[in-house]
Amino acid sequence: MTDRPRLLLIGPPPGLLKGALPEADVEPVSTDPAAVSQSLRTGGFAAVFASPEVIAGLLEQFRRDELILQHIDKGIAVLDPNGVVMWANTVFRQCARAGLDPIGRPLLDALGEAVIASENAEPLAATRSGRPTSLRLHRTGTPEQPFLEADLRPVLDANGAVTQIVALVRNVTAEVAQQQKLDALHQAGRELAGLDPELLAEMNVPSRVELLKINLRKFIHDLLNYDTIEVRLLDRKTGELKPLLEDGMLPEAANRVLFARPTDNGVTGFVAYTGKSYLCVDTARDPHYIAGAAGAHSSMTVPLQFHDEVIGTLNVESPRVNGFGPNDLQFTELFSKEIAVALHTLDLLSAQQVCTASQSIEAVNKEIALPLDEVLAGASVLLEKWHRTDPEATVRLRRILDSARAVKDCISRVGRSLTDTTLTSSGDLPLLGKRVLVVESDERLRRAAHLLMERLGATAESAATGEDGIAMAADADYDAIFQEVKPPDLGGYECYRRLRAARPTALVTLTTGFGYDVAHSIVKARADGMKYVLFKPWRQDQVVRAVLDGPPPAPTLG
Repeated sequence: MTDRPRLLLIGPPPGLLKGALPEADVEPVSTDPAAVSQSLRTGGFAAVFASPEVIAGLLEQFRRDELILQHIDKGIAVLDPNGVVMWANTVFRQCARAGLDPIGRPLLDALGEAVIASENAEPLAATRSGRPTSLRLHRTGTPEQPFLEADLRPVLDANGAVTQIVALVRNVTAEVAQQQKLDALHQAGRELAGLDPELLAEMNVPSRVELLKINLRKFIHDLLNYDTIEVRLLDRKTGELKPLLEDGMLPEAANRVLFARPTDNGVTGFVAYTGKSYLCVDTARDPHYIAGAAGAHSSMTVPLQFHDEVIGTLNVESPRVNGFGPNDLQFTELFSKEIAVALHTLDLLSAQQVCTASQSIEAVNKEIALPLDEVLAGASVLLEKWHRTDPEATVRLRRILDSARAVKDCISRVGRSLTDTTLTSSGDLPLLGKRVLVVESDERLRRAAHLLMERLGATAESAATGEDGIAMAADADYDAIFQEVKPPDLGGYECYRRLRAARPTALVTLTTGFGYDVAHSIVKARADGMKYVLFKPWRQDQVVRAVLDGPPPAPTLG
C-alpha cells in the first residue's frame, strides 16, 4: 500500500501546481458539478486543488442549484443512511413540526406523528436496503397540514451502497379531504334509498318519496353545504319538471310550472332540455335566469341523469355573485348521479301505477314465491334422480311441478288484470310471457328478482344452489337463466357450463356484486360466448336487453 497522499485536481491545474507535487498521486476530475460531488463523496483526499476561476464557477453553480431547491414547491431533504436529516429546503422546514429545526433529527421525528400508509412495514429500512418507497403521515396536532406524503429515494455509490437518502415531501391535505368527501358522497348515495328491497316494497309511494326527501335534505346540507335547493323530476310524457323538494325558494318559484325547453323556462328548463350543467355567474345578467330564492345572485343547476337519460334537475342558489366554482360543480355533479340512482331504485321497486288491489296481489306473491321455488327445486331434483327408475313417482312429481307453476301463473295473471291496462299497451311489460330462472344464494336478492321480473311481465323462478338450478333448468323451458358468479355448492364456470348444457335454448349469464372473481368464471364464460354480465343491483334496461337478445350460439361443450 502506498503512503503517497491523494490529491483531487478539479479542472486544468493552476499554473503554480504544475510539477510541484511529484510525491503525490494527483487524481483529475472535470468541472462538472455531478462529477465533482461524486469524487468528493469517495473521500480520502489529502487536499483539493482548483483554480480560482473553477472554484468561483462551482460555487455559483451550487448556489443556483440550492436556490432552485429552496423554491421548488415540494419539501426536499437529504438524509444520512440512518434517516437523519442533514439538509432541508424551505418547504421541508415548513412541513416539519412547528418550531422544530429538522436538521440532525430522524425523518419521522422531524415530521411528527404516525405513519398511516406505506408500501413497506418499515419504509426507512426498505430505503436503506436500496429500494425506493413512499409513506403517508397523519399529524393530529397540525391542523393546517394534517396529511403529508413522503417519497424516499436512495442515493447509491459506484458499489451500490446507500450513501444518502433523498426525501420528497408534499402536503396532501387537500387531496385527502377531497377523497374523504368523495367517499362520503358515495356512502350518502348508498343511503339515499337505504332500505332493504323487501322493506321498500312494503312502503307506499308517499312514504318512499318522504324517505328520499329527508335523506336528500340531510346530505345536501351536511355534505355540500347548500341551504337553498330545489329538486324537480321530469315527467317523460309531458316534459314537465314537477317539484319534488325545495328549501329556501320563493313560494312563486317553488310552485312555478316549468318544462324541459331551451327558452322561457329558466335555467332549470334549459338544463333539463340540454342535459348539461349550468353555472349562472350573475343572476342580473343571465338571460335564462328566473327569480328563485330571495336575494340570489348566482345559481348552479345540474341534470339528474340515469344512464344518459335526464330524469330531473338539482338547483342551488347563492347570495353571492359567482358563488360556485369548479369544485362545487364537480361534487354536485357526482352527488347528482347518486340522487338519480336512488330515484331510479325507488321507481323500480315501487310500481307507482299499480292500484291498491294489485299491490295486495304483489304482497301475496312475495310471500309464496320463494316457498313455491323450494317446491319446484326439490321436485326437479327428485325427478332427475328417479325419472328412469320409478315411473309412478315421476308422474306424481310432474303433477307437483305443473301445479306449482300453475299457482304462480295464476297469481301473475290476476295481478296484471287488476293493473291499469295502459301498462301493457305502453310497453311497461317488455318481458311479458318470458320465463327466467335466477340462481342466487342470497334470499333477499331472490325476492328482489321476483319483484323486478313480475313488474317487467316475466315469470321468475329461483334456486338457492347450483345443483338445484341445474335440475330446474333440465326440467323446464326458460328464456334466460341468471346465475351468481359463485354458487355456494359449485364452481361458477362449472355451473355455467352445466346450465348451458341443460338448457341450450336459454340465455345463461353470470351476475356479480363487483366481488373479486377468483376463479375467473366470467372470463371463461365470455370465451364460451356469454354476451352479458349483470351487476347487482340489476338495471332494468340491461335485464330486458339480455332476455330479449336471447342466447349466443351453443358452444362446444367437451
